[in-house]
Amino acid sequence: MTGMRIDPVAFALGPLTVNWYGIILGFGAFIGLLLAIREGKRFGLNSDFFMDLLLFGAPSAIVTARIYYVAFQWDAYKDNPWQVFAIWNGGIAIYGALIGAIVCGIIYFRAKGYDFWRVADICAPSLIAGQMIGRWGNFVNQEAYGGPVEESFLRNTLNLPDWIVNQMNVEGVFHHPTFLYESLWNLLGLLLLFVLRRQSFLRAGELLISYFIWYSVGRFYIEALRTDSLAFQGPEWLASLVGGLWSPMTALFEQGDLDPAYGNVRISQVVALLLIAGGTALIIIRRATGAASERYGDPIINRKTGLPAGIKPEQKAAETQLEGHKKGSGHDE
Repeated sequence: MTGMRIDPVAFALGPLTVNWYGIILGFGAFIGLLLAIREGKRFGLNSDFFMDLLLFGAPSAIVTARIYYVAFQWDAYKDNPWQVFAIWNGGIAIYGALIGAIVCGIIYFRAKGYDFWRVADICAPSLIAGQMIGRWGNFVNQEAYGGPVEESFLRNTLNLPDWIVNQMNVEGVFHHPTFLYESLWNLLGLLLLFVLRRQSFLRAGELLISYFIWYSVGRFYIEALRTDSLAFQGPEWLASLVGGLWSPMTALFEQGDLDPAYGNVRISQVVALLLIAGGTALIIIRRATGAASERYGDPIINRKTGLPAGIKPEQKAAETQLEGHKKGSGHDE
């Protein structure tokens, strides 16, 4: 501990330091893996399938998350480019991570012979669970917090324990625990996805799209509370639109500071609006065109073999031969 602050370094092994940030992100990935493995078993997908996916997907997500963040913060890195690789200090963007995860998933699922939407649906709860846990890495690093608040708001209104309140004291000023708001929002989203995937009306692809919509709604409103948002100089109509959509929150909260010289529109809010509108439109279009004819609970067919997941061609051939033998012997059952 350093005063009342949690030490971001978990432990050191000689010159090697292990940060809580990395441990927490790793734990989030592990929980996501367990969720995917458990649901995948219902469809005949084995654990190796998802462990290999994590092996490729996690590095892809980290790389694109860092590229996304650095691209919008290049002025802070151009004079010290080695800091680009210091991800243990934070500074990875979730939307960037999702880009890498989706691209990796498309390539991996196609190589394995599976439709992207079918397997991505299984992974959707894993994504939001990983984000739910990963936000606590921001808590330890004292980053991604919101604007100033009174200590009494944290202790008496939110009834937060001391160890959270103390960590929200940044250089003598208490801040909105936006990491906590988003983590709790993601917890609700995880429970919603668990309920949705048991509904008969759910079509293939719609669980993943529902995840994007749910997460983006929460991110849009929580993002405006933050003081470290990536931003850009957008047209006045766009800034007014974003401000107008967020305005109902003004009865409860004030927006976090955003330097006008840096930008007038928060990038994550715009991305969130695009995902909400795009996701809703995609569900409607896929249903209208018949592209979403399969339901979530239908068997997942491997396009290379034409067989349900988990059934190998030699296994099917053996079953066919056995059935033929029974019919030939007059032992139909």
